[in-house]
Amino acid sequence: MTVVVGVDGSGRTRRLGEIATAAGRPAVRVTPATTDDLQVLLNQARADDALVLVDDAHHLEPATLRSLTVAARGGASMAIARRPTITGPELADLDEAVSGQGPVEQLGPLAPADLAELAKEVLGRPATSEQLAALQVASAGLAAVAVAVAADPSGTPPALVARLQRRFAAAGRDVAGLAAILALGLDLADDVVCAATGMDPAEAAATMRSLRDEGLLTPDGERMIPAIARAVLFDLPPSERRRLHETVATALLATGADPVRAAGQLRAARARTPTAANVYRQAGDRLRFTDPGSALTWYDDALDAGAHPSTVAAGRAEAATLLGVPVDLDGPAAAPADTGRIAMVAGAAAAYDGRAGRAAEALLGADAPGPVLAVSALVVTGQLAAARTAATGSAPLPVRRLADAALAMTDPAAALPLLIEAAESFEQAPPPVAVPDLPHALGALVAVVAGDSATAEHLLDRASTSGAGGPVALDRHRTLLAWVRMRTGRYDSAVAELRRLSGTTLPGRERLMYAGLTAGIARRSGDIAQLRAAWSVAEPVLARRAVDLSQLEVVEELLVAAARLRHHQRIAPVLADLAGIIDQLDRPTAWAVSLGWIRLQIAVVGEDPTAAAAAADELASLDPAGFRQQAQCRAAGRWAAVLAGEVDPDAVLADAAELAAAELPWESSRLIGQAAVRTTDASAARRLLERARELSRMDPVPDETQPGASHGGLSDREVEVARLVLAGRTHREIGTQLFLSPKTVEHHVARIRGKLGVTTRAEMVATLRSLLPEES
Repeated sequence: MTVVVGVDGSGRTRRLGEIATAAGRPAVRVTPATTDDLQVLLNQARADDALVLVDDAHHLEPATLRSLTVAARGGASMAIARRPTITGPELADLDEAVSGQGPVEQLGPLAPADLAELAKEVLGRPATSEQLAALQVASAGLAAVAVAVAADPSGTPPALVARLQRRFAAAGRDVAGLAAILALGLDLADDVVCAATGMDPAEAAATMRSLRDEGLLTPDGERMIPAIARAVLFDLPPSERRRLHETVATALLATGADPVRAAGQLRAARARTPTAANVYRQAGDRLRFTDPGSALTWYDDALDAGAHPSTVAAGRAEAATLLGVPVDLDGPAAAPADTGRIAMVAGAAAAYDGRAGRAAEALLGADAPGPVLAVSALVVTGQLAAARTAATGSAPLPVRRLADAALAMTDPAAALPLLIEAAESFEQAPPPVAVPDLPHALGALVAVVAGDSATAEHLLDRASTSGAGGPVALDRHRTLLAWVRMRTGRYDSAVAELRRLSGTTLPGRERLMYAGLTAGIARRSGDIAQLRAAWSVAEPVLARRAVDLSQLEVVEELLVAAARLRHHQRIAPVLADLAGIIDQLDRPTAWAVSLGWIRLQIAVVGEDPTAAAAAADELASLDPAGFRQQAQCRAAGRWAAVLAGEVDPDAVLADAAELAAAELPWESSRLIGQAAVRTTDASAARRLLERARELSRMDPVPDETQPGASHGGLSDREVEVARLVLAGRTHREIGTQLFLSPKTVEHHVARIRGKLGVTTRAEMVATLRSLLPEES
């Protein structure tokens, strides 16, 4: 007694034949086609002591099943084959009668060896490992499907198509409809399947069991066998496929499926219907702020599927803005309901371009939360009253906190904790809008003015780690971080960032920051060529006269570079614009000190004692509360005195120490170095120069020369002097750069000549050019 259980096509009939052969006795076969002579067959089996083979027991009539059950219980030797699902009590009784006296065999996917043997029979030769692997995937190991695929591996086997047509014609539209949906290969939830087929859960479950029993599904019953799926879709005309995709897309929307997941499934099915276009658009809208790159691809799919450009214009603009991709705001018009979103994109794009005034104008004309987003742009352009009015508008909590912090920016020490809180709020619940600037960046800029670089670095590190603001913000945060570290005497990050951004297209605001970073490194390394390169980037940006309060400290590097390169025509207008903003804000002390400090640094570079004295007097008239500003004001008076030839070494060291403590080490070393070359006391000069060198060695600009390169026996210091000689510097300029007296520079140059074996300056320069490669 044996029960063989397997889906259609698994080899049930073949297995019954093997059982009969193994029994070594006569056999009679009962099938749905022979039931009219059932009693005759049973009598013959009893007379001949034959084995009764019952094939496709699940298709037999109840009366036939009852008769077979009586025979089995009466001692007839019997083996039956059926599908996995027992569909009625009569089949259950027969199964129990037979299985109670013998084994139950479950036919599953073919084992690798059996599949190989089957392929050999079909092909007439052994199959390769690649062929067997492909056959296993396509057939899921089901014998009947494997035979068809092995015979026609490159296409859709006609035998499979015909088999499916017969099955679906007999089964009805519900089964065929569910099979078609499963053939798409989508990972659909049960409620989506029910919505797409119009079945209730019980009907859908029963139909799935039927498809499994008919050998159309993989052994786990979760998906359709790949070769079967291809055959199902092959038999559908294009119009029917489009209708099918539309049906699935509609069901996904109706059941509230996640649009990104739904879009991924429809993309896999290459759905190009109006409803699919709507799902693709929704996926883009869902991702436009968290994954703008993916969002753009979904919007492209929506357009390919027939979406009207106006329905995706706003979303595309938002995603493109976060990617730093130029946005054509004059392109396809957005839907009327989305004009407010486009206005906010225009505001963000203007801010990225470094035009805070235009950003504020665009945002004030946008729907909520546009006016609240405009607050920071209004403050940094000096429009404090308008900023206070705009801050009363409606906006999500993170945006309101950013606005509150921006209103406090006139006092950096008070604004900083508010900006930290706003940054945390943005990370916890990013608002679904294009933001002109994140609180992390504003917080870092304010922290530098407050003399708190640790907080600036912390905010920028968090922003880069979290990916807040999208790719365009990542460049801003990384460049700002490098700038903060450069200002505090750590140049490694700045140099690395310059290399990373070289050749990158940056928006105007970041071009200004990049130029400031380049100028700062060039000024600190004495590289005039790099300083000129920085100015070539900065000059067109400064010429737009679009500077604002948030750029003040960065602009310092550029205006000092302009003074060093004698481009004075660019300095006065920018200083006037910044002074006008500060005046409009009622001259907040911290920012007024920063502006006065820029004037002092310009005077120092130009070695203009009169201008330095005027800048020092301006700073002395202020009453700063912050330690950094107090150190700057005291150092300004000392610097003006040094330029006038009045050097008090102890006082210089004391004021310089405060500058270093206020995180201005470069300025501290410059003050000491300039005092050293102006004092007439040789002992004091040596003491000052030693201290200046200590400060300048905090984190030297990395040497760009090749490791191990031969320098003709020159020491590191002599190489530094030699490079500056090649740059055309005088002994005095070299001494100022390296914190050496002009006499010491003269001694270095003499030693260089001696080591190189040359007698004239022209010979020395020619030899040095062959020894020292040009620095990029």
